[in-house]
Amino acid sequence: RPAACAPIIARRRPAAHALRAGAVPIVDATSVRMSAPPSGTAAPALDYRAAGIDYDLIDPLKVAAQRSAAATAAQLHDHGFAEVAASRGESAYVIDVGPFYLASIVECLGSKALVADEMARLTGRSWYDAIAQDTIAMAVNDLITVGATPLVVQAYWAAGGSEWFADRERAQALVAGWQRACEACGIAWGGGETPALAGIVEAGRIDLAAACTGIVNPKSRLTLGERLGPGDAIVLVASSGIHANGLSLARKLVERLPGGWLSEVSPGLSYGAALLAPTVLYAPLTEALHRAGITPHYAANITGHGWRKLLRHPKPLRYRIDCVPEVPAVLRFIQQHAGLGDHEAYGTLNMGAGFALYVAAADAARTVEVAAACGLQALVAGHVEAGEKELRVEPLGLQYDAGELQLR
Repeated sequence: RPAACAPIIARRRPAAHALRAGAVPIVDATSVRMSAPPSGTAAPALDYRAAGIDYDLIDPLKVAAQRSAAATAAQLHDHGFAEVAASRGESAYVIDVGPFYLASIVECLGSKALVADEMARLTGRSWYDAIAQDTIAMAVNDLITVGATPLVVQAYWAAGGSEWFADRERAQALVAGWQRACEACGIAWGGGETPALAGIVEAGRIDLAAACTGIVNPKSRLTLGERLGPGDAIVLVASSGIHANGLSLARKLVERLPGGWLSEVSPGLSYGAALLAPTVLYAPLTEALHRAGITPHYAANITGHGWRKLLRHPKPLRYRIDCVPEVPAVLRFIQQHAGLGDHEAYGTLNMGAGFALYVAAADAARTVEVAAACGLQALVAGHVEAGEKELRVEPLGLQYDAGELQLR
């Protein structure tokens, strides 16, 4: 990290929810090198497309769906409400109901539950308390990007058969973790759906999702980028690890590791356990910023597409990063053993930055202080400039242009 970054970094206190290796067996670090390729060849890089995820195929459907969805907005007028059109294409949808705004979002966990299942088989313990937090974080961390206070979350737990619920330890861990995550964010758990979908969901597996509704009150808290502009500071808030994006790549990588899930990432920490570190819940931070009188000009949840998400707002602006956060050991491990260059790694994974806040330059240092008071490490990583829409990560010599993120 450049020396100039040091004064503007606030160290995170150890999180109470951090997973410990405990009695989990570890395979010695010398055994986790990639399997040797055939003589005269090099092991091919294992990117997201090779792991079965191709955003070039997925994103066009998202754009088409947004355009069709926009045509339904007039239905709100019959109820005396209106959509906030600028929220189309953002991480949460916002409607104007008069004295305040309402925001909503639905998100699924993805394939992280498969890692929990494999680690349960190897260690004899349930990891679904952390998986519950991951699921809620996927929805809540998107919702708060528009300035909303999360109010209610609904659960969707679709199992491959009724038998999934018969494992009482696993089921109770899911329930307890869900409740704790709600309490950490100050939200109510309204209810949910628990279908048994044999023939749709694989037997012994579960598909987890959450829907969340929040309130933007006062209306001045709305954060859709209208105030985003040159001179704004970019504050990056640390992740706890991979969070819940990039797991398809992480699971595919296991095929290259002689030690599998128990390969050592760092002393005493297995690959599987490191992947299962729960996603950080950033709602306490955004609420603390409001109490401190800081209203971000924009915010981005760094999930799929990695740091390309910093380009999410449609304004033609340049985002220059001068300092990069420390990369969690598990993400550095994935990059090394998957053979990813920095451009692919930072364009796919969070690489240590789980959430981005774009704030007035005068509020930057205080934003870092508020994050530290919430137990989160943050740093003033860069700034916004006038210019063509692009992201430049100067310490790594990386550049991403507008064409590398098409979400609208």
